[in-house]
Formats: sequence, C-alpha cells, structure tokens
Amino acid sequence: MSLYEHDDLIDAAVRILLEEDRCMTIVFSPDGVAIRFPTTRKLAEHLGIPHYYVLPRFGEMERDGLIRRVERVGISTTAAGTERLLAIMATRYPERAEEVLGAVVFRALQARGNEPG
Repeated sequence: MSLYEHDDLIDAAVRILLEEDRCMTIVFSPDGVAIRFPTTRKLAEHLGIPHYYVLPRFGEMERDGLIRRVERVGISTTAAGTERLLAIMATRYPERAEEVLGAVVFRALQARGNEPG
C-alpha cells in the first residue's frame, strides 16, 4: 500500500488535533519526533464509520512504518509518519497549525521532522 493511501486517516488525525483537541503531544528522541495520534475510536467517530473499520487500517499504517502502537500507552507516529503528518498539516492547515502550535514551533517541527532519523 502506498504511503499516500493512508492520508485520509492522517488528515482526520490532524483535524482532530488542531480543531477539536486544539493541542498535540509531541515527543522528541534520538529516533526523531513522534506525535501522539487520536484514539481509534475518536478517529472512527470523526469519520462517521464503525470503530472496527479503523483497526485494520491502523494495522496497515503500522506495517508501512507510519505509526507505532503500544498497548496501554497509545498510538504515535514514527519518523516517517511524523513527516507525512507535518506535510499534510503544512499543505492543508498551515494557519490552524500556526494558531495552535505557534509559528516558531511549527517551523521547528517541520525542520526536525525532515531530518534523517
């Protein structure tokens, strides 16, 4: 599956983070930047689909190296997933991203997210 085929779920996650939650949990590590994803139930509700439709898609995203799921911790992006999420955010929602994160933080995330991991 192409990385771009996951963009609908990533776009929904971005909209939830920026428009509903109006906050993001960001983790910096030597492996890169990880952004915490909304829960599968919240994504399903946002998309208006049953929860069990989202679960296999998350499995595909994990297999394709975009997210990692840790039981009782949650779902977060990998370096590749962060890069894709930030690209969607910059292309489709730059004003909202700057409003929520601040212009300096948003630019710093983009710069760090594009660094090799």
